[in-house]
Amino acid sequence: MKIIFPELNTNPYAKEAVKNFDDIEFLPADSLDQAVEMLKSGQADSLISGIDYSTRDVILALKNQIPLESHHFSSCFICQKDDQILAIADGGIIKRPTREQLYTIIEDTAKTYQTFTNNQPKIALLSYSTNGSGAKNASEFQDYYDCIHEIKNTHPDWLIDGEIQLDAAISPRIAEKKTPNSSLKGQANILITPDLNSGNILYKSLEQFGGFTIAGPIIQGFQTPLADLSRGSTIEDIILTINVIRSKL
Repeated sequence: MKIIFPELNTNPYAKEAVKNFDDIEFLPADSLDQAVEMLKSGQADSLISGIDYSTRDVILALKNQIPLESHHFSSCFICQKDDQILAIADGGIIKRPTREQLYTIIEDTAKTYQTFTNNQPKIALLSYSTNGSGAKNASEFQDYYDCIHEIKNTHPDWLIDGEIQLDAAISPRIAEKKTPNSSLKGQANILITPDLNSGNILYKSLEQFGGFTIAGPIIQGFQTPLADLSRGSTIEDIILTINVIRSKL
């Protein structure tokens, strides 16, 4: 197994993180463009970058160069603290998803989560409202409702609900009061946010205030497993990101 890591020779966190993987050969590159060319030529199975590049730089280098597997590309973050593992999407790429993009985000994030954890996806479509509690016009959440209907048809073994507030999604006690009939029962492990702002703020809150280790953003939708790192990533974040990517190879 080979993974291209452009910043390997220049970033001390990258150098330290890869020491934990005797079964993976990591290849450096002089630039993102060179790394993508190496990936296209078959010199490696995957690419991880971003600790010294912005997400925009990474996406522009990959876009139109690596073939898509899904209709759209997106990202998710895998957030781990002790035995708790959550996926959050999209906090890295798609600003305001269309209905079609939203479905792709949900499906690809659930697949990433399931591949890494072997756990059943329990998907919460997050909002300020729970089952219409804060909305005068239910059509505001029509994209959510459409995607829920489609996911239930295409992936009947997954659990999904929304629109739902964060506390009702992850707290069994609060869920019993707010959403007693929800299939999630306050045990959501995949949190889909309505836009990039909320997704990015949510994952950084878990990282900075909650003590979670964060993998990603994991870039989804391409035929090749890919990851962009936050420029604030720690050694532990990089190790978790490598483990997520390895599970997809």
